[in-house]
Amino acid sequence: MKRRVLYFEKPYCVNVRDESVAPIARDAVLVETIFSAISAGTELLFYRGQVPANMAVDANLNALAGQMQYPLAYGYACVGRVMECGANVAREWHNRLVFAFQPHASHFVCAPDELLCLPETIAPHVAAFLPYMETAVNFVMDGAPLAGENVCVLGQGVVGLLTTALLAQMLPARVLAFDRFAKRRAFANQFGAHDEFDPLNENEIARARAILDTNGADLTYELSGNPDALNLAIALTGFGGRIVIGSWYGEKRAALDLGGAFHRSRIRLVSSQVSTIAPEHAARWSKARRMQVAWQMLERVDVARMISHRIPLEDAASAFTMLDTQPQDALQILFTY
Repeated sequence: MKRRVLYFEKPYCVNVRDESVAPIARDAVLVETIFSAISAGTELLFYRGQVPANMAVDANLNALAGQMQYPLAYGYACVGRVMECGANVAREWHNRLVFAFQPHASHFVCAPDELLCLPETIAPHVAAFLPYMETAVNFVMDGAPLAGENVCVLGQGVVGLLTTALLAQMLPARVLAFDRFAKRRAFANQFGAHDEFDPLNENEIARARAILDTNGADLTYELSGNPDALNLAIALTGFGGRIVIGSWYGEKRAALDLGGAFHRSRIRLVSSQVSTIAPEHAARWSKARRMQVAWQMLERVDVARMISHRIPLEDAASAFTMLDTQPQDALQILFTY
């Protein structure tokens, strides 16, 4: 049996290959993919060749545990249906709708314990947002927002919008959303932001400062993927505030202004990444518990409105070209199979 797999062949080159499906072991299942979602921030780093060469692709996921090198099969948001079960797998797995942290591919073989069964209330196209919602939940946990705080969210891509949506439900004084694209700022408003701003417009930044008054933001999230945005995060955050850095910059670098207000403001920089549970939460929280919250939040937030394109896997090259050169036109792209 053949399957179609997306490969990052080299920087700025993706290709869909036909290859044989691995034999189904006695303790494994065969899944046929329905949708897979592009994680634009992370996958563009691989597409552009901006990932450090001396690191594992993702040491926490079995399907992505190898070293970073091209050609590379990548992706981590597949939703599909179990088509065949190995001899030792319980028959109730057959025909189940499942989510898996697997690269973009029409079929894949894995162990059942690497799959998450979709709740009956979650449609497959919504389930494709699960890793992004889990990431947003993790950001909120690490930022620990309090009722009445002023919160800034820099970057309104999919994860930024989900973070904005969760924060808006937590009774802050104000949630201020920042993004250079008008369409994304409009989405932020729909997802509960009290105000939205163009970070490249000095008048808009002045307006944000006026809203924050002399105290500045209590909590700021840097989710834009642009390390230069850290300087704006520092400038917006008040004395004793927190900046949660959720972006992964890969090999991108930026000069930070740490000699001005930052030096005397006791601002805390918090590194937040979803692969692990923060030590202060680990005694009570597990990945499974956090994932359960993510499923619940997918029922409360209308994520489907963020799907800007559904593109056949065979046209993957056009999808990445669009994300790279016309990011204002694309938000969440789903591959169809």
